[in-house]
Amino acid sequence: MNSYEHSVLLDESKCTGCTTCLRHCPTEAIRIKDGRAVIDSEKCIDCGACIRYCPHQAKKAVCSKISDMERFKWKIALPAPTLYGQFDNLDDVDYVLNGLLKIGFDDVYEVAKAAELVTAYTRIYLETDGVRKPAISSACPVIMRLIALRFPSLSEHIIHLLPPMEIAAKHAKERALRNHPELKPEDVGVCFISPCPAKVSYVKNGFAGYSSAVDEVISISDIYFLLIAKMKKDEHIEMLSESGRIGIGWARSGGEATAIFNEDYLAADGIENVIHVLDQIENGNIPPLDFIELNACMGGCVGGVLTMQNPFIAKARLQTLRRYLPVSQNNLPKDENYISADYLFEDLPTYKPFGRLGDSIAESMRMMTDIQRLKDSLPCIDCGACGAPTCRAFAEDVVKKTARLEDCPIKNFRLQKDSKE
Repeated sequence: MNSYEHSVLLDESKCTGCTTCLRHCPTEAIRIKDGRAVIDSEKCIDCGACIRYCPHQAKKAVCSKISDMERFKWKIALPAPTLYGQFDNLDDVDYVLNGLLKIGFDDVYEVAKAAELVTAYTRIYLETDGVRKPAISSACPVIMRLIALRFPSLSEHIIHLLPPMEIAAKHAKERALRNHPELKPEDVGVCFISPCPAKVSYVKNGFAGYSSAVDEVISISDIYFLLIAKMKKDEHIEMLSESGRIGIGWARSGGEATAIFNEDYLAADGIENVIHVLDQIENGNIPPLDFIELNACMGGCVGGVLTMQNPFIAKARLQTLRRYLPVSQNNLPKDENYISADYLFEDLPTYKPFGRLGDSIAESMRMMTDIQRLKDSLPCIDCGACGAPTCRAFAEDVVKKTARLEDCPIKNFRLQKDSKE
């Protein structure tokens, strides 16, 4: 497997080995070793669940700072639709967009605008012959990595459309170079304002050979107070917004799915719910559907760990804000019935599925037998005292020789008791 640069990291100085993150990691990527959490890079999907649940703030997301944009002559902000739901009594997104200009950006390009274009192309995509149904949205990078690592058989269901963030970045740079011919491509920098750490990893690592057009990613929580200081309702603001209800609706679960005007869809949010849905798709235990929208964060992007506000409050604010907007400000020409190559990606990333035990079928089957036999001899109470999230995971660690049987205190106590008797 190629090295993968993660955005979710551990601050060892704050970690107490309390096992809270252990119990909430959806891919069992965390172990407790020598009283500290250890994150398995190959299993981590950068969902941020450990950040959300760690009581000691020992897990952190590594993002860029706004000062990192100073190296560019022309700085463009890409606000995620989620950003609009962070502010109380906001009745016009132009206050946010003007605020971004006031804190040092030269231009703003709404990701919500790009989302409306992606929505329009998704409708065409779903009507194309040969598309494997149900088609799974490619918008959430956590879902893409989860499928590649744990559900590789579902890769052919993924829609090959770039996420709105990428489309916004490409269009923003093209617009800057078109309007300012004195600029060179290297002079233009694009900064995505993100609700989650997975976008940071996406930009750092690229996507299946595709290098991201985004240059830096900063968190909503880092930019929130800078914007608050600049957003004043009594000042004249420039009309900058170019998005409508559909684009802003992408911030919440179901927003993308309902916008395609197709009733045969499913929208699920929360990583545990997503895994359950993917299990059902893989097993064929799901009704006929055309489209599936999956969001790793509860409530959708409004539930990202890099946001400031309660996701339910943010969702309600966005719902109020959308009332006064047109349905969409970015529709395709009526005669356009094909998808532009600029919106598509060719290949999906390939990873070694972390469920694969050995290098051959024979070796894997032997190891599976050993794991099951060892698991049956364990307490099976999933207490986490051994440093693994479950007894099944501990048995696998022992068979893989990354843990010792003596690490299970209950098993060890019983062995010592039996030897004395």
